[in-house]
Amino acid sequence: MSNPWQEIKLDDYENHMSLERVYQLQMLNEMMREQFLAYDVASIMILGIAGGNGLEHIDKERIRKVYGVDVNQSFLSACKKRYEELGDVFEAICADLLEDGLQLPEAVLLVANLLIEYIGYECFQKVVGLVKPRYVSCIIQINTGDSFVSDSPYLHAFDCLEEVHHQMEEDRLVNCMSEIGYRKTEHFEQELPNGKKFVRIDYSR
Repeated sequence: MSNPWQEIKLDDYENHMSLERVYQLQMLNEMMREQFLAYDVASIMILGIAGGNGLEHIDKERIRKVYGVDVNQSFLSACKKRYEELGDVFEAICADLLEDGLQLPEAVLLVANLLIEYIGYECFQKVVGLVKPRYVSCIIQINTGDSFVSDSPYLHAFDCLEEVHHQMEEDRLVNCMSEIGYRKTEHFEQELPNGKKFVRIDYSR
Protein backbone atom coordinates (compact mmCIF):
# COMPACT_ATOMS: atom_id res chain seq x y z
CA MET A 1 0.00 0.00 0.00
CA SER A 2 1.48 3.34 -1.04
CA ASN A 3 1.69 6.28 1.33
CA PRO A 4 -0.89 8.95 0.31
CA TRP A 5 1.72 11.69 0.85
CA GLN A 6 3.45 10.35 -2.26
CA GLU A 7 0.46 11.54 -4.29
CA ILE A 8 0.45 15.14 -3.01
CA LYS A 9 1.87 17.81 -5.33
CA LEU A 10 4.22 20.30 -3.70
CA ASP A 11 2.57 23.28 -5.41
CA ASP A 12 -0.85 22.26 -4.06
CA TYR A 13 0.58 21.78 -0.56
CA GLU A 14 2.50 25.05 -0.41
CA ASN A 15 -0.17 27.13 -2.14
CA HIS A 16 -2.77 25.87 0.31
CA MET A 17 -0.56 26.31 3.37
CA SER A 18 0.42 29.87 2.44
CA LEU A 19 -3.09 31.24 1.81
CA GLU A 20 -3.88 34.22 4.05
CA ARG A 21 -6.84 32.37 5.60
CA VAL A 22 -4.65 29.35 6.33
CA TYR A 23 -1.29 31.05 7.11
CA GLN A 24 0.41 27.83 8.17
CA LEU A 25 3.48 27.94 5.92
CA GLN A 26 4.39 31.40 7.24
CA MET A 27 3.76 30.47 10.86
CA LEU A 28 5.74 27.25 10.56
CA ASN A 29 8.66 29.21 9.12
CA GLU A 30 8.75 31.54 12.11
CA MET A 31 8.42 28.70 14.59
CA MET A 32 11.10 26.60 12.89
CA ARG A 33 13.58 29.45 13.19
CA GLU A 34 12.96 29.37 16.94
CA GLN A 35 13.34 25.59 17.02
CA PHE A 36 16.74 25.76 15.30
CA LEU A 37 17.99 28.53 17.60
CA ALA A 38 16.77 26.94 20.82
CA TYR A 39 19.51 24.33 21.11
CA ASP A 40 23.27 24.36 20.62
CA VAL A 41 23.50 21.28 18.41
CA ALA A 42 25.63 20.18 15.49
CA SER A 43 23.07 17.89 13.85
CA ILE A 44 19.35 18.14 13.16
CA MET A 45 16.87 15.77 11.59
CA ILE A 46 13.65 17.24 10.17
CA LEU A 47 10.86 14.74 9.62
CA GLY A 48 8.35 15.48 6.87
CA ILE A 49 10.47 18.26 5.43
CA ALA A 50 8.23 18.80 2.35
CA GLY A 51 9.70 21.63 0.23
CA GLY A 52 12.23 22.72 2.83
CA ASN A 53 10.29 25.54 4.47
CA GLY A 54 12.53 26.91 7.25
CA LEU A 55 15.86 25.67 5.89
CA GLU A 56 16.96 29.24 5.23
CA HIS A 57 17.37 29.58 9.00
CA ILE A 58 20.09 26.91 9.17
CA ASP A 59 23.40 28.42 10.28
CA LYS A 60 26.16 26.46 8.56
CA GLU A 61 28.74 27.88 10.95
CA ARG A 62 26.97 26.20 13.85
CA ILE A 63 25.16 23.22 12.37
CA ARG A 64 27.25 20.67 10.50
CA LYS A 65 24.51 18.28 9.37
CA VAL A 66 20.82 18.55 8.56
CA TYR A 67 18.90 15.45 7.54
CA GLY A 68 15.65 16.12 5.71
CA VAL A 69 13.32 13.11 5.71
CA ASP A 70 10.23 12.76 3.53
CA VAL A 71 8.31 9.99 1.80
CA ASN A 72 7.83 12.11 -1.33
CA GLN A 73 10.94 12.15 -3.54
CA SER A 74 9.74 15.15 -5.54
CA PHE A 75 9.55 17.16 -2.30
CA LEU A 76 13.16 16.25 -1.51
CA SER A 77 14.32 17.12 -5.03
CA ALA A 78 12.79 20.57 -4.60
CA CYS A 79 14.58 20.96 -1.25
CA LYS A 80 17.97 20.21 -2.73
CA LYS A 81 17.41 22.59 -5.63
CA ARG A 82 16.11 25.42 -3.47
CA TYR A 83 18.84 25.18 -0.85
CA GLU A 84 21.94 24.35 -2.87
CA GLU A 85 23.90 26.79 -0.70
CA LEU A 86 23.70 24.29 2.17
CA GLY A 87 25.92 21.93 0.16
CA ASP A 88 26.96 18.80 2.03
CA VAL A 89 25.38 20.09 5.24
CA PHE A 90 21.98 19.02 3.91
CA GLU A 91 21.25 15.35 3.25
CA ALA A 92 17.89 14.26 1.84
CA ILE A 93 16.51 10.91 2.96
CA CYS A 94 13.52 9.40 1.16
CA ALA A 95 11.84 7.08 3.64
CA ASP A 96 8.38 5.93 4.68
CA LEU A 97 8.38 6.12 8.47
CA LEU A 98 5.51 3.61 8.59
CA GLU A 99 7.49 0.82 6.91
CA ASP A 100 9.06 -2.08 8.76
CA GLY A 101 12.84 -2.23 8.68
CA LEU A 102 13.22 1.54 8.71
CA GLN A 103 16.78 2.80 9.24
CA LEU A 104 17.74 6.40 10.05
CA PRO A 105 20.96 8.12 11.13
CA GLU A 106 21.27 9.64 14.58
CA ALA A 107 20.89 13.39 15.24
CA VAL A 108 21.07 15.53 18.37
CA LEU A 109 17.86 17.48 17.63
CA LEU A 110 14.80 15.85 16.08
CA VAL A 111 12.19 18.21 14.59
CA ALA A 112 8.74 16.83 13.78
CA ASN A 113 6.25 19.45 12.62
CA LEU A 114 2.74 18.44 11.51
CA LEU A 115 4.13 14.93 11.15
CA ILE A 116 2.96 12.87 14.12
CA GLU A 117 -0.63 13.42 12.91
CA TYR A 118 0.15 11.18 9.93
CA ILE A 119 2.19 8.37 11.50
CA GLY A 120 0.63 8.02 14.97
CA TYR A 121 2.14 7.99 18.43
CA GLU A 122 3.61 4.49 18.41
CA CYS A 123 5.39 4.97 15.10
CA PHE A 124 6.80 8.26 16.36
CA GLN A 125 8.15 6.49 19.44
CA LYS A 126 9.87 4.02 17.10
CA VAL A 127 11.43 6.80 15.02
CA VAL A 128 12.71 8.62 18.11
CA GLY A 129 14.27 5.36 19.26
CA LEU A 130 16.13 5.06 15.96
CA VAL A 131 17.39 8.66 15.81
CA LYS A 132 18.31 8.80 19.53
CA PRO A 133 18.13 12.61 19.81
CA ARG A 134 18.92 14.49 22.97
CA TYR A 135 16.19 17.00 22.14
CA VAL A 136 12.86 16.61 20.34
CA SER A 137 10.81 19.59 19.15
CA CYS A 138 7.32 18.95 17.77
CA ILE A 139 4.63 21.18 16.34
CA ILE A 140 1.14 19.70 16.33
CA GLN A 141 -2.07 21.20 15.02
CA ILE A 142 -5.06 21.43 17.33
CA ASN A 143 -8.39 21.58 15.52
CA THR A 144 -11.59 23.01 16.92
CA GLY A 145 -13.68 22.45 13.78
CA ASP A 146 -14.77 19.35 11.91
CA SER A 147 -11.91 19.23 9.40
CA PHE A 148 -8.16 19.01 9.95
CA VAL A 149 -7.61 20.72 6.56
CA SER A 150 -8.71 24.36 6.25
CA ASP A 151 -11.11 25.23 3.45
CA SER A 152 -9.32 26.42 0.31
CA PRO A 153 -9.35 25.92 -3.49
CA TYR A 154 -6.78 23.13 -2.89
CA LEU A 155 -8.86 21.29 -0.27
CA HIS A 156 -9.59 18.18 -2.32
CA ALA A 157 -5.91 17.65 -3.10
CA PHE A 158 -5.69 16.36 0.48
CA ASP A 159 -8.70 14.03 0.52
CA CYS A 160 -6.37 11.02 0.40
CA LEU A 161 -4.84 11.99 3.77
CA GLU A 162 -8.00 11.22 5.75
CA GLU A 163 -7.07 7.52 5.84
CA VAL A 164 -3.80 8.19 7.69
CA HIS A 165 -4.65 11.25 9.80
CA HIS A 166 -4.72 10.98 13.60
CA GLN A 167 -6.35 13.63 15.79
CA MET A 168 -3.66 15.02 18.10
CA GLU A 169 -3.97 15.21 21.90
CA GLU A 170 -1.19 17.04 23.69
CA ASP A 171 -1.47 15.05 26.93
CA ARG A 172 -1.27 11.77 25.08
CA LEU A 173 1.83 12.88 23.20
CA VAL A 174 3.49 13.96 26.46
CA ASN A 175 2.71 10.54 27.97
CA CYS A 176 4.05 8.70 24.93
CA MET A 177 7.31 10.63 25.09
CA SER A 178 7.59 10.00 28.83
CA GLU A 179 7.27 6.26 28.16
CA ILE A 180 10.50 6.37 26.13
CA GLY A 181 12.44 8.58 28.55
CA TYR A 182 11.75 12.12 27.34
CA ARG A 183 10.40 14.84 29.60
CA LYS A 184 8.49 17.88 28.43
CA THR A 185 10.59 21.05 28.71
CA GLU A 186 8.83 23.73 26.62
CA HIS A 187 5.32 24.62 25.49
CA PHE A 188 4.31 27.38 23.06
CA GLU A 189 1.02 28.11 21.28
CA GLN A 190 0.26 30.14 18.17
CA GLU A 191 -3.27 30.92 17.06
CA LEU A 192 -4.16 30.38 13.40
CA PRO A 193 -7.14 31.37 11.24
CA ASN A 194 -10.21 29.10 11.13
CA GLY A 195 -10.11 28.28 14.83
CA LYS A 196 -6.92 26.22 14.62
CA LYS A 197 -3.67 26.58 16.52
CA PHE A 198 -0.13 25.27 16.42
CA VAL A 199 1.27 23.88 19.64
CA ARG A 200 5.04 23.45 19.94
CA ILE A 201 6.17 21.00 22.59
CA ASP A 202 9.84 20.28 23.28
CA TYR A 203 11.34 17.32 25.11
CA SER A 204 14.76 16.29 26.35
CA ARG A 205 16.34 13.22 27.87
